[in-house]
Amino acid sequence: MIALLRKEIRSFLTSLIGYIAIAVFLIVTSLFMWVFPDNGLNVMEAEYATLDTLFYIAPWVFLFLIPAITMRSLAEEQKEGTLELLMTKPITDLQIILAKYLAGLLVVVIAIFPTLIYFLSVYLLGNPVGNIDVGATWGSYLGLIFLASVYVSIGIFASSLTKNQIVAFLIAALISFVMYSGFQSLGTFNLFGSLDRFIIRLGMEDHYSGMSIGLIDSRDVLYFVGVSAFFILLTRLRLQARNW
Repeated sequence: MIALLRKEIRSFLTSLIGYIAIAVFLIVTSLFMWVFPDNGLNVMEAEYATLDTLFYIAPWVFLFLIPAITMRSLAEEQKEGTLELLMTKPITDLQIILAKYLAGLLVVVIAIFPTLIYFLSVYLLGNPVGNIDVGATWGSYLGLIFLASVYVSIGIFASSLTKNQIVAFLIAALISFVMYSGFQSLGTFNLFGSLDRFIIRLGMEDHYSGMSIGLIDSRDVLYFVGVSAFFILLTRLRLQARNW
């Protein structure tokens, strides 16, 4: 599994997809945080030192970038016929999936890492210097990584459904949107009475909202871990179904 993980990481870092995804993420978040005026998100126009803009924008940017990163993970293997060869190696289906999942998540973490420059900038621009809730900021970063982990698991699952990378991208983006915002929107229509709150809790946005302001709740952590595991399990079942 370690050898496959290294191979997957190398494939990301030796192709343009990984670098383009990282660059797009940094450019988009930078524009909203530092350049676009009068949008209610510009850090320089805020009344207090915070990185709330980053943690508000990032989930929406990841909705498209993470499917772009993961779309080739299993779809390309199926298209080129290398998946069957890979499955003959002394490695289980779950290990194959986890290697691709961890590699994709690592690329996302690499994309997030440069945003520490934003944190340092806001820290130094605060009045007085350092007037930012450091603990809440680190908690927000943790919440963003948990959210990204679910997106990656969804992307890997979508990639297992088809040999076409574009189709895999669209499926992953659609499922990710439904999981992040769909349940939230449905629950706010007040169509299901006492079940509305339950429906909202099925979505990621409700769980992420608390973590995005630094509130780490074990129930939210378990939710993200559980949903990631669920889609990894679905991917495993999909691979096993090829032998049925």
